[in-house]
Amino acid sequence: MGILGGGQLGRMFTIAARTMGYKVMVLDPDFASPAGQMADVHLQAEYTDHGALKQLGAACAAVTTEFENVPAASLIELAGHTRVSPGAACVAIAQDRSHEKSWLAENGFATAPFALIYSEGDLDAGLADTGTPALLKVARFGYDGKGQVRVNTREEARAAFREFGGQPCVLEGFVKLECEVSVVLARSDAGECVMFPIAENRHENGILDVSVVSARVPDHLADEARAMARAIADRLGYVGVMAVEFFVVSGRLLVNEIAPRPHNSGHYTLDACVTDQFEQQVRALCGLPLGDTRLLSPVVMVNILGDRWHDGGPHWDALLAHPNIKLHLYGKEAARPGRKMGHFNVLDADLSAALALAEQMRGAL
Repeated sequence: MGILGGGQLGRMFTIAARTMGYKVMVLDPDFASPAGQMADVHLQAEYTDHGALKQLGAACAAVTTEFENVPAASLIELAGHTRVSPGAACVAIAQDRSHEKSWLAENGFATAPFALIYSEGDLDAGLADTGTPALLKVARFGYDGKGQVRVNTREEARAAFREFGGQPCVLEGFVKLECEVSVVLARSDAGECVMFPIAENRHENGILDVSVVSARVPDHLADEARAMARAIADRLGYVGVMAVEFFVVSGRLLVNEIAPRPHNSGHYTLDACVTDQFEQQVRALCGLPLGDTRLLSPVVMVNILGDRWHDGGPHWDALLAHPNIKLHLYGKEAARPGRKMGHFNVLDADLSAALALAEQMRGAL
């Protein structure tokens, strides 16, 4: 199996694939990539390196990606040599916010108000559509709160657009959130689709902080989220693991983002489901039957960021003193503020107890 991308998602895919008996080749330019540490072969090269792509395509029976910013052209090139999942067309939509928002609107999926900004001259009409305050986001390569800024006035919007170098952006209107939820699903070549339990997510500074599973939302809303996520996957003709993030606003769902890969809010599946999202990624890639997604225990997932590496921390002894906590570290050499270094899952038959302990340990770290 091959994977483009060597971060933590690639690492967990690699572990799942090797556990299932497959060899794994990782293509990533970072010599210390977390996935490369676990792979049988690490090709240290850029994602556009034709020689490396040819080597990957020749050696691997199938190739997937761990993040959406792999150039679509590289996926097309690889598809000439081997099976690639998800396909370039799906990734191209999800890796560009302007394409993603336009595709969602064209296909009848509700989103927050937005406007496409290609030049400074588009801002006045865009702000009229979205109102203020609004978020100006770069169309490509923004993630975890990066590449976006809140704007309250026309002048702030213009200054932010210039700060982004005049590159294409999406202007998004603010909505009054009740909560945020996400659906992680897997879809096969034959159109079989299975969904994991819905996660209720809390973010800090644009980065996922805590996921609570199952989400504390009404059953009808959970059913609607599952139906919308499946409809998106079906409309895309998607094959693989995918996440759909939703805003809950006035009792209705708005699609926030599509992620064409396993998702941070699905990390709880590593300990709390019959099949985790990374085994599911291997199954979908290999054309195997999709695994059982049943939740075995209520669970709360907490991200561990590089900010914790100070004053002698993190304090793993406090965390591991609890037998119902499962720690996952990603093997990254350098801890930086905002960098995802790991996560832990708290399992308990009582969801409120799991959440209370998760909050306690989040502070104790």
